[in-house]
Amino acid sequence: MIRLFEQHIVRKQKELEGIWHFATEEGKSYNLSVPGCWEQHPELLNYRGKGTYIRKITINQKTNIRLEFKGVSHTADVFFDDKFVVHHYNAFTAFSGIVTGVVAGEHIIRVEVDNSFSEASALHVPNDYYTYGGFNRTVVLEEINDIYIKNVHFEPYRDKDTWKAKISVDVENLSDENIEADINITLADKKFGQKGMFENNSVSSVEFAESFENVKEWFVLKPELYLLGVELKCGDTVIDDLIDRVGFREVSIDGRKLLVNGKRVFLKGFNRHEDYGTLGSAVPFQVMLQDIQMMREMGSNAVRTCHYPNDERFLDLCDEQGLLVWEENHARGFDLEKMMNPNFDRQCKDCIDEMIYQHFNHPSIVIWGILNECASETEAGREKYMMQYEQIKSLDTSRPTTSATCRHFKDICLDLPDVVSFNMYSGWYEDISVKEKHEKEMIWIDSVAGKEKPVIVSEFGAAAMYGFRDRGHCKWSEERQADIIRENLEVYKEDDRLTGTFIWQFADCKVTEEKWFSTRVRCHNNKGVVDEYRRPKEAYDVVKELFPMMGE
Repeated sequence: MIRLFEQHIVRKQKELEGIWHFATEEGKSYNLSVPGCWEQHPELLNYRGKGTYIRKITINQKTNIRLEFKGVSHTADVFFDDKFVVHHYNAFTAFSGIVTGVVAGEHIIRVEVDNSFSEASALHVPNDYYTYGGFNRTVVLEEINDIYIKNVHFEPYRDKDTWKAKISVDVENLSDENIEADINITLADKKFGQKGMFENNSVSSVEFAESFENVKEWFVLKPELYLLGVELKCGDTVIDDLIDRVGFREVSIDGRKLLVNGKRVFLKGFNRHEDYGTLGSAVPFQVMLQDIQMMREMGSNAVRTCHYPNDERFLDLCDEQGLLVWEENHARGFDLEKMMNPNFDRQCKDCIDEMIYQHFNHPSIVIWGILNECASETEAGREKYMMQYEQIKSLDTSRPTTSATCRHFKDICLDLPDVVSFNMYSGWYEDISVKEKHEKEMIWIDSVAGKEKPVIVSEFGAAAMYGFRDRGHCKWSEERQADIIRENLEVYKEDDRLTGTFIWQFADCKVTEEKWFSTRVRCHNNKGVVDEYRRPKEAYDVVKELFPMMGE
């Protein structure tokens, strides 16, 4: 399954899922599933390094092909019939490569993959989650003409009582000649378009500004979605198309309030990693749906994609369910030394560019986040925070920005984001009063943020081993975890200065052993209210009791 709806009627598209041949650096060969992490194979449970995937395909007639990789962990070099096509770094954003003039017959796709840690990998480092190897998301093969639709960008806004939208269509011309073509759009029973001249060997954008009468708005837990169809027409022939799914909604800030379509919302959410049992980060659609259904049963209306962009199918589900999404770039827990890696700025920039370009149209995304728990207490770190916030605003001014901090009473960056977010583990790492520590944090935030802003408790919680019960409520027991989450939620639900709370975390996840084994039992972050197989712990019912008491 590529998306939750059909993206093309005219363009030929197929998913290259199934068995691919795989070989390690040492020359050992295996048949592995795509999508799938190589750690699923019993001989590759702890394999970290390089490997090569190979797949044969058959093309029926001469054409151009576009290969889209939804996610490869973490570095990929793609070859087609031994010809280099594209290089990409980062497991959590999609990338594509185009091969022109492919003749009919059998061809070979070869992908060299690397999940090792080195200076070349500034973002994928030993961390509190695991960097798996392989194709954590699917691969798509498309046949395209010399001119095709690369992307469509939809930005809705309300003008008094009327919904309007700015729509931009990117068209790429692969040929050496200028081509004249029509762009036709269908959205909410309205059809419009215009003719354009598309220059050779370049990408051109066609802009539209339209009003839409009698459309229904997308809102929290009450989503209304519309298919946006774009056709590219040369003469009387439609030669390409692209379909996306959009919603009419607007996000704004008023003092401490986060507003969706002018109405205040309170975020009741979970932090969620893309990780499941023995499947690693190649989370199947069935699990994504189960995760959302379980979060919804507990009364959640939001999810944070810690700490990287998520699979588009998960975002599609959030669009359908009306779950509010905080999506963030890929950088977690970096001290200044790691942030000074010569590849850090470029790789962060690429991740942000790709995340926003690919996910802009999802109405569920209401916040862009960056740099979780990084060196925000330093002047050099502040420069990097500022640079990334400015980059986001250059790409999207329709959503607020934030960053989760743990630099309590030291952070010098709280004036930069639109929303202040902090991670606080009162009761777990410190046996102190949640209410007392929270009050001190809020007073400090107001004194340094520069102005009154929305405030989110972006992480709180405690660890518990699934099935470990203790009548004395000792640490690591399900009872102790439930107690701590209850105390936190009881405090936060009474504080009308808050805009939201995100429990750390929804499900247990694997961590990198070489750094985290001493503080993470089973080499897992065990703070999930369900375990890695989605078995509920006692805290699940505490959340189910208290989340509904915390407003819409």
